[in-house]
Amino acid sequence: MPLGALRPSPLVEQATQHLRDQITGGHWPVGTKLPAETALAKTLGVGRSTVREALRALAGAGLVQARQGSGVFVVATEPAEDWPTRLRRAAITDVYEVRMLIEVEAAQLAAQRRTEDDLTVIGAALARRREAAGDDTVGFVDADIALHAAVVAAAHNPVLTGLFTEFVPVLRQALVDLVELLGLRSDDPNHGDAGHAALVDAIAGSDAEAAGTVLRDELNRTLTQLCGI
Repeated sequence: MPLGALRPSPLVEQATQHLRDQITGGHWPVGTKLPAETALAKTLGVGRSTVREALRALAGAGLVQARQGSGVFVVATEPAEDWPTRLRRAAITDVYEVRMLIEVEAAQLAAQRRTEDDLTVIGAALARRREAAGDDTVGFVDADIALHAAVVAAAHNPVLTGLFTEFVPVLRQALVDLVELLGLRSDDPNHGDAGHAALVDAIAGSDAEAAGTVLRDELNRTLTQLCGI
């Protein structure tokens, strides 16, 4: 598969794709040392800076590795999956188990660190969840997730908040499917209200142990239902 000169459009993206195709297509197997930047630039018809950026992108994808004084070598023929992609491909039960670890810890921290402003936001989120009992499944799930997000935010740990945010797209679809598949709202449109109210009360009362226990029990029930699907 010859490289060929590139068209004058986003050159870094084109260079990256051409080099990626060479690697994933087997032209350069694992362990191969790539041609020097100057040679690649001449073949692709671009500047060395463009080649350098393309190699940096390939390194970020886990395909190549620069070895000081030796050059750039192919270390994989398939790009490493980023975190969001890995989450989308993971079993929902695995994702949910990690969600429990994150949220239970966040709930305990929220009980210790919450401010009055946090309590206002959490209280409003609980009220919105109750109002959403009259909404369709998607609206109810979105309101439920918003309440959980408010609790995580009250932990005042940006890493926990970031991790939870990454989980939301996968969780949202799983919860929508779960609620509809099992008909969880057919008899009780505000499914899980008592547990969520108890969680809010525990956080308001600065009871970290109760907050963790309530949320762990609530999430465990959902996980059990997911395992039974």
